[in-house]
Amino acid sequence: MSRVSFDQLLEAGSHFGHLKRKWNPAMAPYIFMERNGIHIIDLHKTVVKIDEAASALKQVAKSGRKILFVSTKKQAKQVVADRAISVGMPYVTERWPGGMLTNFPTIRKAVKKMTTIDKMEKDGTFGQLSKRERLQITRQRAKLEKNLGSIADLNRLPSALFVIDVMKEHIAVAEANRLGIPVFAIVDTNSDPNSVDFVIPANDDATKSIEVILEAVCNAINEGLEERKVEKVDTESEEQVPARRERKAKTVRKVVIAKDDEEALNANVASKFVKKEEE
Repeated sequence: MSRVSFDQLLEAGSHFGHLKRKWNPAMAPYIFMERNGIHIIDLHKTVVKIDEAASALKQVAKSGRKILFVSTKKQAKQVVADRAISVGMPYVTERWPGGMLTNFPTIRKAVKKMTTIDKMEKDGTFGQLSKRERLQITRQRAKLEKNLGSIADLNRLPSALFVIDVMKEHIAVAEANRLGIPVFAIVDTNSDPNSVDFVIPANDDATKSIEVILEAVCNAINEGLEERKVEKVDTESEEQVPARRERKAKTVRKVVIAKDDEEALNANVASKFVKKEEE
């Protein structure tokens, strides 16, 4: 069953591409027609591609790995942030810090610096600094929070990238390609789909279009997370069954031993009683 319908995409304006003169020939397979100098995207193919991407992302989430959402364009920032937070995934909606993936250890150091500043505020060290030093550190903390706060929980490289507008986020896509990280992306008619592993041909400028696609994708991620929880509970239950059986077996053995000891004791008392009677 499709996660998003043709009519939903049509209503959201997902079929509107860019001007014909700005098109990328590599997007030809996904273009339905040209109208008034504007390319129209084939939404039937978009529906299929959304389902393919959603299924793959569901498996990534089910395996417990992270998906990094990337979009620094104004009309997508808030939508991406809200959706990523709803599924507990990291995201980048401010400037993409160059080398974030290819030089990940350095980025982690910057994130740890935020944690260090927070500790200074809690243990009283912050209060011992001069007013100027506190102001400088506060500004540095605010800057780090703005650029890296959304990836504070990303302790290792993400297993997938979900990008909106591959032209604007070309650095992020290039870094992911270099490291072999799968790229999922909403790709418009002016972009090159060859650098993307899972192409979703659609309008990447309309907020409504982005929202509809993200909703379908995040619903699939949620399904993967829920299935992971269920499997985890089932696994723990299966592990507990042998333990319960072992405890039960130990109890039975204790009862049997106790019974044998009682019978032995009774037999011993009886023999002594008979011996005494004989005497």
